[in-house]
Amino acid sequence: MKTLKRCSVLGPVAHEFVAAPTGSWRLQRPVVDFAKCIKCGICQTYCPCDIVTVDKEKEECVTFDLFFCKGCGICSNECPKGCISMVDERGLK
Repeated sequence: MKTLKRCSVLGPVAHEFVAAPTGSWRLQRPVVDFAKCIKCGICQTYCPCDIVTVDKEKEECVTFDLFFCKGCGICSNECPKGCISMVDERGLK
């Protein structure tokens, strides 16, 4: 019977990422200008922590779970209408 040779995998592997609470290190948080928002859901698609919820039925359609938000700004950068801005969490300039 032939034994298989062990090898180490250096290529891409699947991981399951679970969001951890932000704690006190987040410096910025996202804020939405709902008058400009077109409810496209791109912010929800690109969020690496999956903390954005878009409810197209509500007037304030985009919500963020700020307990898990890291303040990375990807949602703001990817928004086609520029309606998401990042504001300082601690009043820093």
